[in-house]
Amino acid sequence: MKSRAEKFMMLAVQVSLAGNIILVVIKAATLVLVKSLAVATDLGISLVALIVSVMLYKSIKIASKPADFVHNYGYGKVEHVCEAMEGIIIIGIAFAILMQAMIGLVHPKHVAFPWIGMATSIIGIVINVAGGIYIGRMARISASPAIKAEALHYYLEAFISSAITVSFIVIMVLLAFGQEKIAMYIDPLAAIFVSIVISLPSFKLAKEAFFNLLDSSIEEPSKLEVIKKLSEHIDHYCEFKDLRTRNAGSRKFIELSLVLPENLSFKESHRIVNFIEKNIEKSIPRSEVRIHMEPCGMDCMHVKQKKQCPYLEEIRK
Repeated sequence: MKSRAEKFMMLAVQVSLAGNIILVVIKAATLVLVKSLAVATDLGISLVALIVSVMLYKSIKIASKPADFVHNYGYGKVEHVCEAMEGIIIIGIAFAILMQAMIGLVHPKHVAFPWIGMATSIIGIVINVAGGIYIGRMARISASPAIKAEALHYYLEAFISSAITVSFIVIMVLLAFGQEKIAMYIDPLAAIFVSIVISLPSFKLAKEAFFNLLDSSIEEPSKLEVIKKLSEHIDHYCEFKDLRTRNAGSRKFIELSLVLPENLSFKESHRIVNFIEKNIEKSIPRSEVRIHMEPCGMDCMHVKQKKQCPYLEEIRK
């Protein structure tokens, strides 16, 4: 049975997939009529987005699979793989379009029907902004890095469509004033601008995904929440140590050792550890907590002074 977070992730992917299909169809038809390098760049990005949406759909299904003998921590990292691939592919497209735009500056061509390009770009802005808002909301609920990246991608495409809309307006103004020669350079310049703009966030996206694949620690607020929950039960254990955390997609894994009084029964020790594990998991969504029990080393001041363990007394109250 799917969790609440997984249901929202699948909703986001389905909306993303539908939106990208519509955008690819609109932009492909526009490119045939307008023959614009800027539109070609935008279409390339939408094609990548469509491919990534399909990959994301598959990756979310894989990421939701439970841990098994081969993958002891589950399949959550597939989301980071999807992020990295999206970033790398967009950088490749941006570079290819940049080269084509450079050629366009040397051999400029007229853009046909700029008003059609402007109209379809405005439609693209509306679809991307609406999709970005919805997918972003699903990303916040599910805490999925891949869904968050998809929402950012939609917003990036909205910005690109805005830049292309402006370029078509400039072309139409120049043509109205009889500046055909200057107007021919606007399209390749817009393509260069768009290529540079998409390269920077795509590089950052790929970089972050790569470091997440290297078992990056969970974010600081969640770490502090772990410390807070441990401090709430400080009278039930001697100390904690070896706190380690890692991300795997939208899931968070937390491990630590808890030192308990030596004379405490195994049953009581297990009850305390299980209670603290559940308490931390409840406060940090989509987290799995594993606490290793360790007996006290009997080297504290209470033992040296031959006093009763204060933690043992507190637990038995």
